[in-house]
Amino acid sequence: MASAASAMFSRGLGSSSSKENTMRGLVSFIADLRNARARELEEKRINKELANIRQKFKGGNLTGYDKKKYVCKLLYIYILGWNVDFGHLEAVNLISANKYSEKQIGYLAVTLFLHEGSELLHLVVNSIRKDLADHNELNNCLALHAIANVGSKEMGEALCADVHRLLISPTSKPFVKKKAALTMLRLYRKVPSIVQPEWNERIIAIMDDPDMGVALSVTSLVMALAQDDPETYKGAYTKAAVRLRKIVVDHEYMGDYVYYKVPCPWLQVKLLRLMQYFSPSEDSHVRQLMRDSLQAVLDNAMEMPKNVQQNNAQNAVLFEAINLIIHLDTEHDLMVQISSKLGKFIGSRETNVRYLGLEAMTHLAVRAETLDPIKKHQDIIIGSLRDRDITVRRQGLDLLYSMCDNTNSEKIVHELLKYLQTADYAIREEMVLKIAILTEKYATDVKWYVDISMRLIAMAGDHVSDEVWQRIIQIVTNNDELQVYAAQMTLKYCQQDLCHETLVKIGSYILGEFGHLIADNKGCSPIEQFMALQGKFNACSSNTRAMILSAFVKFVNLFPEIKPQLLQAFRTYSHSLDSELQQRACEYLTMATMQTDDLLRTVCDEMPPFPERASALLSRLDKKQSAVGDKRTWSVTGKDGQPGLDRSATLKRNFSGSVQSAVANGTSLDSVVATNGNGANVTYTNGVVKTPMEELAGLDLGTNTTPNLASALHLSPDWEQGYNRLLLAPSGIFYEDMQLQIGLRCEYRADVGCLILYFTNKSSSPIQSFTTTLDNRSVEQLRTDVKSIPDTTVHPGAQTQQMIMFEARSIFSLPPTIRISYIAGSLQALTLQLPVLLHKYMEPASLTADDFFKRWKQIGGAPRESQRIFEGWDVSSEHTRRVLEGFQWGVMDGVDPNGRNFVGATVLHTGAGRYGVLLRLEPNGENKMYRLTIRATDDGVPPVLMKTMEERLSRPWPA
Repeated sequence: MASAASAMFSRGLGSSSSKENTMRGLVSFIADLRNARARELEEKRINKELANIRQKFKGGNLTGYDKKKYVCKLLYIYILGWNVDFGHLEAVNLISANKYSEKQIGYLAVTLFLHEGSELLHLVVNSIRKDLADHNELNNCLALHAIANVGSKEMGEALCADVHRLLISPTSKPFVKKKAALTMLRLYRKVPSIVQPEWNERIIAIMDDPDMGVALSVTSLVMALAQDDPETYKGAYTKAAVRLRKIVVDHEYMGDYVYYKVPCPWLQVKLLRLMQYFSPSEDSHVRQLMRDSLQAVLDNAMEMPKNVQQNNAQNAVLFEAINLIIHLDTEHDLMVQISSKLGKFIGSRETNVRYLGLEAMTHLAVRAETLDPIKKHQDIIIGSLRDRDITVRRQGLDLLYSMCDNTNSEKIVHELLKYLQTADYAIREEMVLKIAILTEKYATDVKWYVDISMRLIAMAGDHVSDEVWQRIIQIVTNNDELQVYAAQMTLKYCQQDLCHETLVKIGSYILGEFGHLIADNKGCSPIEQFMALQGKFNACSSNTRAMILSAFVKFVNLFPEIKPQLLQAFRTYSHSLDSELQQRACEYLTMATMQTDDLLRTVCDEMPPFPERASALLSRLDKKQSAVGDKRTWSVTGKDGQPGLDRSATLKRNFSGSVQSAVANGTSLDSVVATNGNGANVTYTNGVVKTPMEELAGLDLGTNTTPNLASALHLSPDWEQGYNRLLLAPSGIFYEDMQLQIGLRCEYRADVGCLILYFTNKSSSPIQSFTTTLDNRSVEQLRTDVKSIPDTTVHPGAQTQQMIMFEARSIFSLPPTIRISYIAGSLQALTLQLPVLLHKYMEPASLTADDFFKRWKQIGGAPRESQRIFEGWDVSSEHTRRVLEGFQWGVMDGVDPNGRNFVGATVLHTGAGRYGVLLRLEPNGENKMYRLTIRATDDGVPPVLMKTMEERLSRPWPA
């Protein structure tokens, strides 16, 4: 050290700057000495303390306080960066302590010392499970913290059920539920399979929890679950709409959750985002709830914020509301309002607001049918490409890509090319990709497409992915009018002194395929084409050289006049050190010097048709746009179909890079394995495209599907009594048990029916999170519209109701079902089948005997007739007439020659039309049998009515 100091002082001190440097060096040197001395003392002190702690642990007989004290010391030493492995087991043992303070230190140490792969984690599982089952909420929280911090796959699988139990338990405190929900979210992100599908109802029900913190935590969990399985968690859609309205319209929230005059902004944002993961609801009541909430959010945003915090909270809610409005795409009035707001946002001085405005406007451009409101701000959007913030520049690029159409494509593409020269390297590849897609999609002039594509590669060749230049070759190959001009342009670029290697690849392929089309043009002779490619050979990579050789072997077939130069090139490269080039050159030389050129012509035949497939550029862009964290509910490529040139009549074949390589290599196309845009192998066998999924077609690859608990497969045990009663009556008791009574009233007019359900709480305690879920098995034939939903809380003796409209669009046979779930201590649920069948839409008719038999004969027999003989329960005239009238038949006396027989007529109303239906019922009192004949003007009606009436006539009248 002394020699180093003397060396420092021996330097020249000729100038003031050298003196300053010398002084700085001296100060730094002294500081290093002090640090080294301090580290030496620290290490000595820590080693002494570790030895003392190790001795104490070995000696045993330590009190709980001493164990806690020494583990605390180990924690501090560990934080300083020293190894304390010997204390890990002591920390694990401390978890089992009875005192909270000792247990707390044990859990703290475990979460710091151990990680997911630690073997010691197996030792703490039982202790954590015990604390999860403890009645002490503090112990529950400590265990949940540990699981969330270091929970491995094995720990999650072992303890997930216990975490779920804490989450749904009615005795759990709100702060325990919050931690349980977030722990469940952490475990789900680690191991998605641990969350069981049958838990969905109970988890969704907690979204109604009166505690805002619990609702916020559970909504975060539901968001993650709904992203991966929206069908299972579709019940959260209505919950979110109701909860959002309570906050922003009804002002039902706790004062503790008001953030700078914005109520529960985090919960609002999550509810708005959650609803975007589902398809827009068709229920008018739910749509109205959302309309009211969204309008209230827009109105609240009109207030001028008084500080930055309020402004941020308002903007967070506002922009998420805007995204939801765009997602719904049905609220015209709201769309008009947000269009004007977004125009102001993208010109804001605040960077965050500009970014969010551009992002929301991109979403609007992807979803909107017309781009006129966005085009008004085109100059501002183009200006965003030069914003000082790169995220704003990137978002401006996305918006320009999304708002491009036939009217502004040329201007946008030229602006992007102009900006490409000075763009950040971080976004150049994405810019190249989007320019290539737009050029292809909106090209109306073949020369413009070729010029822009060549210029793009010349400007940013290093950032051009393989998909881009391969797609250009595909388009040129598949469009005859492009080939001559493309060959001329590629030759022009290849003849320049500075030519990017990607242009050489394109030139090798296009000149090899279509060079003969321009061979008679000035400056495009065969020898000039050969010299242009030959001049770039030494400066290119091995793959490009291989493509140049493939072009040369095609020149042998096309241009016999330059065959000596080509053979000399093959002889030269047959001695190459690159084995691939050497093999190609040798094989090509052999083929070119054969006595006959049959093999050469076969190998160098015209490029075969490319199989149709989606653009690989769009697939690559989708991958680059994939979101991190929460999934995006839209994509900038959302409305991109096949690009414009693909839709033209001239584009008959799509490009495959691997097929092109196969041809360049002289490989037969009888069986070629290529790679599609998603990176999957595709097999071309005699021109037939087979993907791996098609190869696996027919195999039973069974997958686990989530059961629909609202379906008819999960009907409750006592559902039939009320259902059968109300098949023939307009109102009555639909279901009743010890806790709940359900009444039903219905009315039908023509093809529309209104059904009202009345829910009465018979118990002495309130019912929480009351939820109904409708399942319509005849979606195409029967339209449903929920006009109102029941209250989420039903107090003792109180009643709530729900109105549902059913419109018969055509003939249907399967009645809808409804799932009713609620929390009364624990989750209670029942599934019932609604008495909505085809006969409800019938209107009794009366005919004379002559008219009846005349129409009976006009309808005729099969297929418009259905006849069955079956055993009846009670064939008496009174019972039979009662059933027929309940089925809406107009029973006509004195029409049938046999007085014991029944004849009836009715008119069936559906949205598709009205159908006349006739009936003849012949009872046999001695054998208790019926013969039922039904004829209708539509052959789909008799089988449906026959099945329902047979079931009813063969059973006793419901009590």
